[in-house]
Amino acid sequence: MEDSRIIDLYFKRSEEAVKESQTKYGRQCGIIAYNVLRSKEESEECVNDTWFKAWNSIPPHKPNKLSVFLGRITRNLAIDRYRSQRREKRGGGEIAVCLDELAECVGYEETFPDGLSLRDALKQFLCEQAPQAKEIFMLRYWYIFSVKDIAERLKLSEGAVKMSLHRTRTALRIFLENEGFDI
Repeated sequence: MEDSRIIDLYFKRSEEAVKESQTKYGRQCGIIAYNVLRSKEESEECVNDTWFKAWNSIPPHKPNKLSVFLGRITRNLAIDRYRSQRREKRGGGEIAVCLDELAECVGYEETFPDGLSLRDALKQFLCEQAPQAKEIFMLRYWYIFSVKDIAERLKLSEGAVKMSLHRTRTALRIFLENEGFDI
């Protein structure tokens, strides 16, 4: 069946659209998913999610090229699934949360102007911090402890830990900006 007819079926909300998409592009989407995930079962789930997402996306979207549209959905879903699996294996999601928190004040650059490295800047900044704030910061961002675990370890409330982290990140951002870094 031609892509334009399949897209028309989506617009008519006919379940036949999913069947035709699967028949025409199921193999292509399966290959894309497998190349990312390297697991037959995970790939099959990802392809099934592709049909669901396409169903929810058409309408309002009307893709110019259905093969590209479905391939992109599959690829994005597979990458998201891959990242999620890796995140869970390496810290139960805490790594991603920690990196997002730090990105607000540090950004994503590996080096800063005038040859000052991020490591050197952080080292200088942390030397100027109160011992408890420094310890909380290191437990969170170096050892990737959860806020709850830090609170239990230091016998503080979670709110106190969150506030300390917030204040330290804010101070770090100001420190870096005062040093001439564009965050």
